[in-house]
Amino acid sequence: MKTAVSIPNELFDVAERLARRSRKSRSRLFSDALREYVARRSPDRITEAMDEALAEIGESNDPFVAAASRRRLEQSEW
Repeated sequence: MKTAVSIPNELFDVAERLARRSRKSRSRLFSDALREYVARRSPDRITEAMDEALAEIGESNDPFVAAASRRRLEQSEW
């Protein structure tokens, strides 16, 4: 789909240089950037990424880690 958007000149210039260095079209660069932006803000994707990270790390039964985590959580404002 074609669309028109307005962006600051400085951002356009940076994007143009990045597109050339990456050997991508501007359209591809902007599509990739928007795709990443949306994915980072999608609640389902965030949960999925956290689940993947936890699966890679595995569970820790280290008492030091448990105590440090508990202290950090107690210091955090919910």
